Amino acid sequence: MIFGGSRVDAHFRGHTIATDQPPADSAPMPFEVFLASIGTCAGIYVLGFCRQRNLPTEGIRIVQRNHANATNGMVDEIELEIQVPPTFPAQYYDALVRSAELCKVKKTLENPPTFNVKTKVLETA
Repeated sequence: MIFGGSRVDAHFRGHTIATDQPPADSAPMPFEVFLASIGTCAGIYVLGFCRQRNLPTEGIRIVQRNHANATNGMVDEIELEIQVPPTFPAQYYDALVRSAELCKVKKTLENPPTFNVKTKVLETA
């Protein structure tokens, strides 16, 4: 991770994900990236399901709605709605839902990991 102003970038596998906080707003906030990972993960599974069966993917969308707890402001429900065009075969609707439910991000949230946060002093060269 690289820090600067309100911006924090994550670097991994040759990729960079930029994050920022208002008022600069040069990139998504970290929590927005986290939430987006849920819908995009489900989308990867839906896409894979369709490709395996040679089903059309044109016009398929996943709409994610995040519902916050009024008391503490924390997200307590995430709704994923898989929208398909009228021409999509109805016999696959339930299977699309089952494929989205296989998302690794969703499964991790359902069985959360233990966090171990610590500080390490780097050696100087």
